[in-house]
This record gives sequence, structure tokens and C-alpha cells, in this order.
Amino acid sequence: MRIAILTDIHANREAFSAVLSDVERRKAERIVMLGDIVGYGPDPEWCCTRAQDLVEGGALIVQGNHDAAVTRPDTAMNITARRAIDWTRPRLSAEQATFLANLPMRQEIDDLLFVHASANDAQDWIYVTSAQRAMPSFRVSKARVIFCGHVHVPQLYSHDMNGRVKEQRMMIGAPVPLIRSRRWLAVVGSVGQPRDGRPMAGWAMYDTVTNELTFHRVPYEVALTVTKIRNAGLPESLAMRLVSGA
Repeated sequence: MRIAILTDIHANREAFSAVLSDVERRKAERIVMLGDIVGYGPDPEWCCTRAQDLVEGGALIVQGNHDAAVTRPDTAMNITARRAIDWTRPRLSAEQATFLANLPMRQEIDDLLFVHASANDAQDWIYVTSAQRAMPSFRVSKARVIFCGHVHVPQLYSHDMNGRVKEQRMMIGAPVPLIRSRRWLAVVGSVGQPRDGRPMAGWAMYDTVTNELTFHRVPYEVALTVTKIRNAGLPESLAMRLVSGA
């Protein structure tokens, strides 16, 4: 089965649409969304409705910290994130807010685990940015492959038979074999707000038959999203971040 993994959409309609078109073109058989459907971007209503439609069609989804903040304000968020959520909240219908509030914290498919942030304590929203920060997820989970988002930068870690965790090299567009003698944690990147210096939407495809993971990037109408952010009166830093991809 070819599983498309999307995360951190962040109310970016143009990026979300571009990724879904790429997912269809690459013939994914299942979609999993790792949270943060809203926040930062100018199209929370559309993105939330699209996510609901995908779930009704069989997609899996977990809750991200921005999704949770719609109904449970998060004081740990920085001021820019809080301003974006405050702007987002009145634009969502009661049904959409309830949908986001009731999303599960984790999903599983066989030996695969899907969470938004660290599997160690999903509701603490820990950023997995190093091998040291990846270690707790391996300790608390028996999953062979853990997928998460939250960081907005694609990364891959392995856990060997001796308990050592290492960051693994990977190239965008090149399949990485996830050998079964190791366990793995993949940080998928971001659809709607990449932070690795590439201003293109990111997602990943995992093939359960070949046991390969491929990170993909897709161009989208960045200028249109930037214009929408500015017209909405959202912080200028959110517009510039999309331009730089950082």
C-alpha cells in the first residue's frame, strides 16, 4: 500500500491543493494527515473542510497543537502563532471547531505509528530536532516506523539493534529503504509552511510493499498565498516565511 503522509498544512490552500494533486498523480492508496490543518495561513475554512472530506473518504488524521488551540488556547505559543489562531477562531464554523477539537492524538496502521509531535508525550508538542530528541519516541513505542510533523523540516532517524539513534541522510525525491533490522522515525516536513530553505510544499510517501520512504516537494502559488496573508492582516512574518521557506 502506498501511503501519502501530509502534515502542517497551516491553512495554506494553494499548497494543500498542489500536494493533493501530486498525491493523486503518484497514485497513493491512503492519506494520513499529521495535524495542524489550521494556523498561520489565510484559508482555515477551506483547508478544514477539505480535511473533513478526506477523512470521510477514508483518510486518517491526528490532532496538531494549532488544531487544539482553536478551542483550548495554548499559552506556550509564540505571539505570532497566537495572533494567527485568534484570527482563525471566529472564521471556523462550530462544526469545524468541533472536528478539530475531537481529533485523536495518534493513529496506527499495522506496525506504523502516526503522531503530530513526539510519540513520547503527544500533548506536550515536543519538537523532534535531533537524535537525542528522537530517542524517547522509540522508548515508549514498539512501532517499527514512527511518522511525525511539527518541526516543518524533513528529517529521518534510525534506531539500531543496540539502541543507538542516528540521523540518516536522505535526498528529496529519492526512495530510502527502511531496512527491517532497524526502527525508524520520519519527520515529514510541512505542506503549508516549510522551514528548510525550500519554499515548496512538502509531503512523503511510504510504500509498505517495497518498504521505501520518499520525501517529495511540490511548487505552488506562493505569491497568491502571500497576498492573501497580507490582505487578511496577518503578521507580515508569516508572508515572508513562505517566500524564504525558512
